[in-house]
Formats: sequence, structure tokens, C-alpha cells
Amino acid sequence: MSFADLGLSDEVLKAVSDAGYSEPTPIQAAAIPNVLMGRDILGCAQTGTGKTASFTLPMIDILASGRARARMPRTLILEPTRELAAQVAENFDIYGKYHKLTKALIIGGTSMDEQSKLLDRGVDVLIATPGRLLDIFDRGGLLLTDVKILVIDEADRMLDMGFIPDVEKIVSLLNKIRQTLFFSATMPPEIKRLADAFLMNPKEITVAPPSTPGENITQGLVMIRHMPKRDIGGMQKKKRAALRELIIKEDVTNALVFCNRKRDVDIVHKSCQKHGLNSATLHGDMSQPARTETMDRFKAREIDILVCSDVAARGLDIDDLSHVFNFDVPTHAEDYVHRIGRTGRAGKKGRAFTLAWQEEQKYLDSIEKLMGSKIEPVKLDSLDSGNGAPADDSAEDETDTGETKERRSRKKSAAKSKSEKSSPEKEKPRKRRSSRRDKNEDDDDQSNDPVVGMGDHMPAFLARPVKS
Repeated sequence: MSFADLGLSDEVLKAVSDAGYSEPTPIQAAAIPNVLMGRDILGCAQTGTGKTASFTLPMIDILASGRARARMPRTLILEPTRELAAQVAENFDIYGKYHKLTKALIIGGTSMDEQSKLLDRGVDVLIATPGRLLDIFDRGGLLLTDVKILVIDEADRMLDMGFIPDVEKIVSLLNKIRQTLFFSATMPPEIKRLADAFLMNPKEITVAPPSTPGENITQGLVMIRHMPKRDIGGMQKKKRAALRELIIKEDVTNALVFCNRKRDVDIVHKSCQKHGLNSATLHGDMSQPARTETMDRFKAREIDILVCSDVAARGLDIDDLSHVFNFDVPTHAEDYVHRIGRTGRAGKKGRAFTLAWQEEQKYLDSIEKLMGSKIEPVKLDSLDSGNGAPADDSAEDETDTGETKERRSRKKSAAKSKSEKSSPEKEKPRKRRSSRRDKNEDDDDQSNDPVVGMGDHMPAFLARPVKS
């Protein structure tokens, strides 16, 4: 089957051909004809299956006739994150190049005044995140009664991020006579309830079980053994050393490194840079211009390793991503599938590795149960050499131990009081010099890292100067 068999216009077909596509994916083949017929769609499709084009292509043809009025968009696309919204906007630019459609991207982190000016001129397509959309609506800068097509994308991600009340409020502001396209990677009970409330006699399309990672992805699991006295700080250092060893051993072209916590994103990034790796960060606390610039540099191969939180886990289309590393095991099994789904796309090979320790076994069991298969264990030289921390890496890192300065201060005060009671004549201890642990630094020792001493075998990207 070709795109020409789906009922799309010549202009759209020419734009698709210019983009280098000739055959539709399964969800595109199933959804596009039904969208053109005006039917509601309930699509359950794994990330990376091409569902964005399954609604943008027919929408362009539908919008070819008609004109938008001021502050009254004709279509509305809701996305959970700024990155996904920007990506959909890019799709309209690519596939709508032979049409004169207008669009507005309404997301946080950018000028609300500029966005309001776009809406004042009238737009055919409004792509938005729920929070910013409601902000503009509450200020009187938007009317939603003329929306003929509503797209709710990544609905399960909306649920995870707490946007469902906002989505329900937005839907209540729309005309009941509309076409609704509802997409989700998974279909938990709450999402099914929303679909039943929003859709009318929908065409249900399911493509590939969401629990199935791409067949082109090779997976590996590295277990970090416990250290004496369960030294969490030391174990975190071992985990960072294991990550670096994996990056060096693998033929890494570009990679995403996922952390569960935003503070760990910065720690891992600093550790990578300290040991000569060309890395950057991406997480929700960054401003939108900074996030956009970082993604552009990563896609342009100016950055080799992007350390990120789950803000980048779903929907981002990164060409030829060679590796995904889970520095932390995701607590939700579905997130594992979405994370590693960033690689091995469009028929290409990809590799994904996960670092874990014993306490995370329940999460690993959940992931393997969801996938119906085991993750193959991987052995590393640095971890097989012994259970303890590297001899040169014994300094404590307060960020990793989780022991705050306040707690340590209380312990010191208690110890001091006890000492004074038992030895009242004892000389007061001298004031301790400030140490690295009080500076919240990453004290991995480069002398113990696999990068050192590699000589001519060092990967090419490690030889490049680190870019800030």
C-alpha cells in the first residue's frame, strides 16, 4: 500500500514524497482514511509508530477549505509536553508546505504576548499544552467554540503528569459537534473512561502491543552489587563508573541517559563531563529556549550524550539514536518501553542498557512481566573486580548519600555534647576545614576511570573538546 491509496490530495502526497516517505505505517494506513471520513478515532499505538502523521496528514486536507476567524482556531491539538507540541508543529510545516494554513504553538516558557498576537490574526491549527492554553483562555485571548477537530495526543502521559482535569475542562469548552482523535500508548482504566466520555462511535485502532519493545533493540542489564554497610554514595559512584564503562565499550554514536530524579540528571552530567564525555542535560526545570536549543544541538550531533529526565521519554523523534541508558530503573514498567523506544526506530538497530541494584528488583520483575521476556545480564570488568568502591574514590558525596547538612550537623552536635559530658576537661576540637563534600560536587576519581590510559583506542567523540 502507498500513501496514494489513502485518499490524500496531490499536494499532501507531494509533501510526503519530498520528506522521503513512500509507504504508510500500519497506524497511518488504518487511521488516515477514517479521519478523512470524519470518524472519531481511538488509537492505541506504541511510540515511534508514526501516529503524528496519521492525524496531521488528513487534517491538512480537511483544513484546505475554509478560513479561521480571529481568536477562533478551527482545530486543536493537545500535547503533554512542550517538546511534543513543537514536534507536531514541525510536522505541519513539513507536510503542509503546499498549503497556506496558519498555525500557533501555545506552550509555556515563551512570550504569551506573541502567542496572543498570532491568535488575534486567526489560526487554522492550534497546538498547545493544557496549562498555557487555559491561561490564555482565562485572559480572554481565545474562543474554542469553532473547533471542528480535537486531537488528544499521548493521553496516558497526560494522566501521568496530572493534566487530566485541565483536559476535561478544555473539552467542556468545545462544541459538542466535533471530530475527536484520541491517541494513547497504553489504555489504563482512567484513560478508557475518558475515551468513552469524549468519543462518539470511534474507530478503534491498535498497533503493536505497548508492552513490546522494538524488535531491533538489543537490551542489557547491569546489576550493581552492594557495598559494605550499604554505602549508597559509594554505590552511586560505582553506578556512574559502570555507565562510563558501558559508553566507552559500546560503539556509541549518540545516546540518551535517563535518570528518575532531576537532581541526578545534573550529577551524572557533571560526572560525564569531568571524564571527557561530551554531554548536556534536559529536564523540566529548564526554560523552553534552553530546552529547544539543547535538543537542536543534540539532533545536529553537537552533543553526543543527553542526560535527561522522563520529559524526553515519549514521542521525541531523534534520527539514528544508537543507544539508550537507564541510569535508574523506571518505577513504571511502561516508562521502560517508552524510554528504550527512542532507539531502534524506522527499522534501524538500537541498544539499551539498564543499571540496577537489588532494591529495584521488583521494578525489573514488573518490566519483564510486561514485556514477557527477560533482560539479558551484562558483566563489566569494573564491577567484577570486587564489591568495594575503587580505592581512589572513597570520598563521600553528600548528594548521593541523601544525608543533608542539617542531619549531619545534628549528629555532630549530639556527638560533641556526649564527648563534653564524658571529658569535660577535653580541649575543644579545632574548626574543621571545608571539604569537597560541603560543595555538593561529584568526586569520581578520574584516575580510576576506564577512559584514562586508553591511548589510541579512545572513541573519536571522547577526543573532541567538551562543549558547554
